[in-house]
This record gives sequence, structure tokens and C-alpha cells, in this order.
Amino acid sequence: MKVDTYLSMVLENNKIDPELYAKYNVKRGLRNADGTGVLVGLTRVGDVHGYIIDENERIAVDGKLYYRGIDVEDIVRYVQEEHRYGFEETVYLLMFGQLPTKEQLEEFNDFLAEHRRLPDNFAEDAIMKAPSPDIMNKLARSVLTCYAYDPNPEDLSYENVLRQCLELIARFPTMVAYAYVAKKHYYDHESLFIHTPEKLSSTAETILSLIRPDKKFTSLEAEILDLALILHAEHGGGNNSTFAVHLISSADTDTYSAIAAGVGSLKGFKHGGANIKVMGMMEDIKRGVKNWEDEDEVAAYLIKILKGEAFDRTGLIYGQGHAVYTKSDPRATLLRDKAAELAKEKGFEKEFNLYRTIEKLVPIVFKQVKGADKSICTNVDFYSGFVYHMLGIPGELYTPLFAVSRVAGWCAHRMEEIISGGKIIRPAYKCVQPRLPYVPMAERK
Repeated sequence: MKVDTYLSMVLENNKIDPELYAKYNVKRGLRNADGTGVLVGLTRVGDVHGYIIDENERIAVDGKLYYRGIDVEDIVRYVQEEHRYGFEETVYLLMFGQLPTKEQLEEFNDFLAEHRRLPDNFAEDAIMKAPSPDIMNKLARSVLTCYAYDPNPEDLSYENVLRQCLELIARFPTMVAYAYVAKKHYYDHESLFIHTPEKLSSTAETILSLIRPDKKFTSLEAEILDLALILHAEHGGGNNSTFAVHLISSADTDTYSAIAAGVGSLKGFKHGGANIKVMGMMEDIKRGVKNWEDEDEVAAYLIKILKGEAFDRTGLIYGQGHAVYTKSDPRATLLRDKAAELAKEKGFEKEFNLYRTIEKLVPIVFKQVKGADKSICTNVDFYSGFVYHMLGIPGELYTPLFAVSRVAGWCAHRMEEIISGGKIIRPAYKCVQPRLPYVPMAERK
């Protein structure tokens, strides 16, 4: 049997007339006609603010991101002023709903460090003996495998689910790093190295030490990776992966199944894989534009991309625009400012200036090509891949590092769902398939 034999039937019998969505007022993608999300839940974990509604018109404003009611810009500012790492404090805030004291944070850091090591034989049996060419695929499998190493995996008591969540948050950096080195060895035929997680003070330091053969890194490298982890940790309950965790959690399934669903969602190019698309686009621009300092030449190439004449011919400029943010994405602004420091240290100032030029020109060329006076802001994906590139982190780790950060938000939302959700999430689908009679076998053609 050849699959392509049946493809024409699958294509024919799964097409839905686009006009029917309007006829039945279907909220495609759970979006309203104005692009805003359909309200399906309440949360205290995170809030994304990117516009205001005035007389049914969406008004662009500077973007804001709040973790448990606290502006993420304030979190970053105080962490940087105090010259310390902030991701662990961010995890504490998201999971427990309040900022820790110095003593509480030290105790929490000790817990994370203690649980970074995987269960006995896990690395050998679950990762090294069954590697994957895709690290997100391996991460999802590793999360599900944790079920077998848990003495009480099905207990949905709040205390047990909290334990499971905190252990997963601690283990994610190690699972990702080991999946990476296994992939490099078994698929790319490079030398195998496996480092035991040390009791370092931050997740960022742990990641950099585990993925590098010599375990070495600079303080600035760790600081900017810590910043990226802070900025990716949470983004409200409506983003695709977090909603997936809410959805699966509402069915009263185990923690590992719910978090694996989040990993599967984040793996998609429309969600967590967007920064990889940005890097591919930027490489195309660097090849296609001879003089990166010539704004006219850069603008001309951006127009070609918008018209579907360059890069992947989708007509999309990746890393620009957002479903919620209009004037600005606060994550992109914070990451850009720190990226400037790293570019200077690493010798990437020319590339950084090209990024800034593109950020400046996109709204202009978009209006020129599309004819719409729409607010287009640079989103966090535009700079995150560039930051990872400057850190020497390969593209195959971009989305897994996103997961290392976002698992904190997923776990916070899982706790919220099982405590306050109550009902299984079940939206409606209208069937538009006409009724047909059953045809006996002898009469079929």
C-alpha cells in the first residue's frame, strides 16, 4: 500500500469551504474578527497587554508583560542593578505567587540544584539508548518517561502535582543538554561528553556548562542567557502551548502527559520555532544585500520578501508583528539592549546594526507594500535567535531552551487549572458534512 494512493481522497474529503466559517460565525483560531483572542478562561499567573479597546476600535499602546501582577521590566531592572541571576526568582514568583526573601530564594535554589540530576539510569536508558535527531521530540519523550520513575505518578493531590512540577522545572536543563549531546554523538558523529550538573547558582550557568565540552562561559554570556530565560518564562494563558497544558490538565490526566503536550505545541514553527525562521531569513538577507549599511538596499530586499519574491516566498518578515503587542514587545526591547553588549564583546556589531536597521525599516516597507497603516513591532523572536547565535548555541537548541524557560509558566498554569478550573475544556465544532446513505459493498464503485 502506498500512502499517496489515498492522498487525493484525504484532500478532497477534508476541505471546508472558507465561507462556512463566516456563515456560522466560527472563531477560527479562537480569534475574534478584530484579531483579539476569544475569552475562554481566567488566570492570575501572567498578563500580556498590547492594546486598548476604545469604542470597539483597537488602539496601539506600548506592550507590557506582567508576572503575577509584577511588570517584567521591573524584575529585570532590579536583577541587573543587583548584579544577580533572576530566572530562579522568576520561577518562584510564577509558581508560588509572591517574591521570595533572600533565605527563601537560597532554599529554592538548593532544591533546584539537588533535583537537576536525573534519576538513576535515566540518562543511559531513556536518552543515550534512544536518541532522537530532534531535541524537542526527545524532550517530550523524556518528560513522558519520568512517569515510570515516579513512585506516585497518578496522584492528583495538590502537593503531589506541585512536587512533580518543581522536579520537572529542575530537570529540564539536564534533559535538554543530554538530548543535545546524544544527538551530536549518534547523529552528527561527534565526540560524546556528558557532564554531571554542578550546584551552580543559576539555571543559565548550568545550561552553558552542560552543553560545552570545556564547561566554560563568561559572566556576560550567563547574564544574557538568564535574561532570555526570564523573558520566555510566561506569556499568559492563551498562548498555544500554555493553553494546551490547560486543556490537557482539565481532563484530570497526569502531570507528565500535560507538560509533554506543552512541549509538543512549542515545537511547532508557528509557536516556539519562530526564532529559527528568523535566523534563516537573516542569513538570506545577509547574502542578498551587498551593503548592510545601505538602508535603501535593505529596504528593497525587505520589499521582495513581503512580495513573496525572496527567502521562503511566504510574504512574511519573521520576528515582526505580534498577536497582542502593537507598538512594542517589552521582551524584544529588553533583549535587544543586552544583545548590544554581547555583540560588542563577541564582534557581532555589524550584524547587530543590520538587525536594528531592519527593525527600523519594517513598518515603513510594510505600509508601502500593504498600504495599511498598521502598528508593526519587533517581537522577541527577532533577537532571541541572534542572541543564542552569539552565544555559540546551535539552532537545534533554540526551541528547547525556550522550553526550559516556559516550563515554569506551564507548571504554574497547571496548578491553577487543577485548583480553579473545575470543568473539562470542551469547545463546540459544527459538522458541515452532508448526510449520506450507507452503500452495501456489492453496490460500491
